[in-house]
Amino acid sequence: MANPRIILHADMDAFYASIEQRDNPELKGKPVCVGGSSSRGVISAASYEARAFGIHSAMPSAQARQLCPHAIFLRGDMAKYARDSKRIFEIFRRFAPLVEGLSLDEAFLDLTGTERLLGPARTVAKNLRAAVRDEVGLAVSCGIAPVKMVAKIASDEAKPDGIAEVTAEGLRGFLDPLPVGRIWGVGPVAQGRLAQQGIYTIGDLARSDPKRLERTLGDWGSGVRRLARGQDVREVEPYREAVSMSEENTFGEDVADRRVMESAILSHAESVARRLRRSGLVARTVVLKLKLGRRVASGPRGFPLLTRRQTLREPTNDGDVIATAARSLLRRTELTEPIRLLGVGTTNLSEANPEQLSFLEDGKRKERRARLNESLDELTDRFGPGAVRRAGQSSVERAGLSFQIKRGEEPPE
Repeated sequence: MANPRIILHADMDAFYASIEQRDNPELKGKPVCVGGSSSRGVISAASYEARAFGIHSAMPSAQARQLCPHAIFLRGDMAKYARDSKRIFEIFRRFAPLVEGLSLDEAFLDLTGTERLLGPARTVAKNLRAAVRDEVGLAVSCGIAPVKMVAKIASDEAKPDGIAEVTAEGLRGFLDPLPVGRIWGVGPVAQGRLAQQGIYTIGDLARSDPKRLERTLGDWGSGVRRLARGQDVREVEPYREAVSMSEENTFGEDVADRRVMESAILSHAESVARRLRRSGLVARTVVLKLKLGRRVASGPRGFPLLTRRQTLREPTNDGDVIATAARSLLRRTELTEPIRLLGVGTTNLSEANPEQLSFLEDGKRKERRARLNESLDELTDRFGPGAVRRAGQSSVERAGLSFQIKRGEEPPE
């Protein structure tokens, strides 16, 4: 029998808030919330002092203020957080040949076969945590297990600032008492369906009849049962190709003015195009996303969502082309009420071929556009996002800060 894999999940503790407390001693020991500051802002990170009042990430900022009126609310600095994330991932890669970043503040490390060089997994976790603390001044919690899902759950159990290890023999004993909601993908709807069948814990799910689960959850039932039994065959994947790139924002107030929408479209299109160019990619399909301001159900998904897409005659990484397509989609969309969110995305990606000539537009014009984009990229790299804008482009405020690793987006030096 082959030896089990050894997967480590490293997760930074209250990442954005911890950085702010590290950089400002006056914030240490105080409830700190980082995220959108508008009336529709959401908490991106809360210090453990803030969490003691019931505040958590993704909570509306207005609700957080009610729970803790004396909390300190900060807009945040994504460039600073991204720079720290880059340093942390460089440390991660010193401890494992395979590192899969899930977001700016967490990653899977495959330690299988590294025991002779680096020692037992728990020793690796201790050394990794010490390196991050010494070099970056932040705490990281680590979970160790033979499979990815369990390693991630273990790191949650280890918080704050700890290590939790689950052996192959202890998998079921660790998983069985936990609620089914701890399994990836089992959200409130699935939990409700399982509860109707008397399934509340992961152990209940693992012992359930497969056919009964398929009737309850469809084809997904057999897969979620395998996860409940600790059977997760997913590998640590350091390089996953992007299938889409997008940018979006939630407006502070509902917007009905199409000029405001078109300005946001241009900002998002330029950002997406810059990331495509950095990644050496072009996109053939442009997607416009609009979320209406009228709530029809509870929860973050309780607003009607409209998506429109257009396939281009040829692939592009030019922000003007992407914006033109998205504005065309907007004009063809009948809106009878204001929107709260707007997003621009691209999909159907492929590698850019700089030597391929366009038959659909003047070659000299395309060359001028390429030189202009190159100059914009150089200015952005030097002075940061927003240093230079096209006419009609304005900055857009986001409801909160994302932990997502955005391919093609590098922090300014």
